[in-house]
Amino acid sequence: MNFSNITWLDDKGHIKPPIFLYLMLVFLARGWCVFIASLTQFSDQAGLVKLFYPEKSDFILALVSGVGAVMIYGLIIAERKRSPAWLQPIFRRLIGILWLLLVLDAIILGQRLAHDYFIFKISYALDGLILFWSALYLANSKRLMHYVKDWHPDEEMAETKTSSESSQDIDREPSVASLRSKPTARAVTSVLMQPKINQADSNKNE
Repeated sequence: MNFSNITWLDDKGHIKPPIFLYLMLVFLARGWCVFIASLTQFSDQAGLVKLFYPEKSDFILALVSGVGAVMIYGLIIAERKRSPAWLQPIFRRLIGILWLLLVLDAIILGQRLAHDYFIFKISYALDGLILFWSALYLANSKRLMHYVKDWHPDEEMAETKTSSESSQDIDREPSVASLRSKPTARAVTSVLMQPKINQADSNKNE
């Protein structure tokens, strides 16, 4: 048993999302990152976009590919909250969705290379290298494989049942305590009859 895997778990015993998964999503959504950064450039917004995406079609495809990464981030948030439950079957196909996004990003990279007549650029080389690392990670990561299987459909029902049972137990405790604190009818009768019994005994003795 490998006890180092215990670092994967959070306080509730669920597997935490891997850090490399977040980095991969940032890479896949870099088109949106460039778009948001361009909004801060009031003087030349289009210049920053053209620096990374000289062709407008490449930039639009990058935005389309980035929508998938944003949706996956939403799935991760839903997994952390364990709701809504109808997203659980989609979340279990997370690795397959990531493969599709990597393939789409590789196609976009090939199109960008074709537009530049396959001239070597450091940005293209970095994109290709990160794509290669991401593919290796998806193929070999055991933590990611266990993470997508950690959200079970019956967890929400079990948690709801447990919370309802605990609330019922809390409601029952005051009633039991109140019954214990209230004197019973037999005890009251015995207390009231005790002086009469003592008087009758004294009369007999006389």
